[in-house]
Amino acid sequence: MDKQQSLLQQDARYTVSLDVFEGPLDLLLHLIRKHELDIFDIPISFITQKYLEYLEIMKDLNLNLAAEYLEMAAQLAYIKSKMMLPNSGEDEEEDNIEDGPDPREELVRQLLEYQKYKTAADDLSERPQHGRDVFIRDSVKLKSDADRDLASPGLFALMEALKQILEKVDYSENNPYKNNEILITQISLTARIHELVDILQAKERVLFSELFEGIYTRADIITSFLAILEMTKLNLAKIHQAAPNSEIYISVLADKEEAQEVLLENKLEA
Repeated sequence: MDKQQSLLQQDARYTVSLDVFEGPLDLLLHLIRKHELDIFDIPISFITQKYLEYLEIMKDLNLNLAAEYLEMAAQLAYIKSKMMLPNSGEDEEEDNIEDGPDPREELVRQLLEYQKYKTAADDLSERPQHGRDVFIRDSVKLKSDADRDLASPGLFALMEALKQILEKVDYSENNPYKNNEILITQISLTARIHELVDILQAKERVLFSELFEGIYTRADIITSFLAILEMTKLNLAKIHQAAPNSEIYISVLADKEEAQEVLLENKLEA
C-alpha cells in the first residue's frame, strides 16, 4: 500500500479538492441508510469497521482528511470499547448496556439533530428556482425527460461504488495482478482523462462501472476515479443516478473540440 500511495503522490494533480464538504456525520448517515440499520440501535462494531474502511479509501485517494473525521473515528472507538466492557459477568460485545447509560446515546442525538437540518436543507434546495432567483435565456437547452429525474450522487455514494470495484478486482480470477506482483501505475491522470473524453464522446452516457472494465491494478482504478472527478470539476462530464443505491452514470457535457480547449487551458494536454 505504501508503494502504491507513493506512486500516486508523484503527480500533484492526484490531490483531490472538493467544493462540497461532506463530513463524518454524513458518512455515518450514509452507512446507516446503505446497510438499513436502526439509528436508535447502531451496531457499533459493524459501523466502526465500515467507517474505517472509508477512511482507508480516502487515504488511497489522497484526500485531505479533516480533523472531524479522525475525531469521529476516535469517538466510535471509545464507544466500542465502552460496550465491550463485561457487565454482570457477561462478555458480550454489543449487549453490555442494560445496567447503565447507553454509550451510543450522544452519537444518536448528534445524528438525529444533523439529519433534521440536512433534510430541511435538501427540501429547500429541491424547490424550483427558475424565475425566482435564477433566470435562464430561452435559447438554453433544458434537460431531457431522461435526465430530469437524475440527481448527483454524494461523495460517499461514489466512494461506495469505487469500493465495490476495488473489491471485485481484488477477488477476480481474471486479475493478472492478483498476487500484487506488479504495483506500478500504467497510465497517468492526464492520459486517462483523454481516454475518458473519447469514450464519452462515442457513447454520451456510460455506466460508472463500465469505465473500469479491463483495469486490474488498484493504482489504475484510483487514477480512473480521480480522472472522473477532475472531468466533473472541469464541467466536461456529469455524474448522476436516478435514486440512492441505483446505478451511477457518467454523461458528457462538452463536445470534442470544447473538451480539448478546456484541457489545454488547464494544462492537461496529451
